[in-house]
Amino acid sequence: VQLVESGGGSVQAGGSLRLSCAASGYIGSRYGVYCLGWFRQAPGKGREGVAAIDANGSTQYADSAVKGLFTASRDNAKRTLFLQMDSLKPEDTAMYYCAAVAGYSGSRCYPGSWQGLGYWGQGTQVTVSS
Repeated sequence: VQLVESGGGSVQAGGSLRLSCAASGYIGSRYGVYCLGWFRQAPGKGREGVAAIDANGSTQYADSAVKGLFTASRDNAKRTLFLQMDSLKPEDTAMYYCAAVAGYSGSRCYPGSWQGLGYWGQGTQVTVSS
């Protein structure tokens, strides 16, 4: 399974970015049952969960600060996960990773529940300047 993130870049505070994560390989027709998540790692900090969306489309945000500003969504037909990020702040600067794990649904899909498990992409850098 390969996960490839794209859409990162440099923006000024208040700007927006839309990240994408395309899946390929063995995940095939089972993509729709996977719990999918976004994580980020800022310089000098540990990796943290941002949002996760389960097979039913239910989304959970790990940080209340991003809820309402970030929106995770998925397109199962295109095997792609998205993260729309609005009103970006300098503290959102980080490497953003997508991940996919099978067998985690509902509350278990919460990104803090399965960090380190499943399949992971290589990351895309987001830099927000003040």
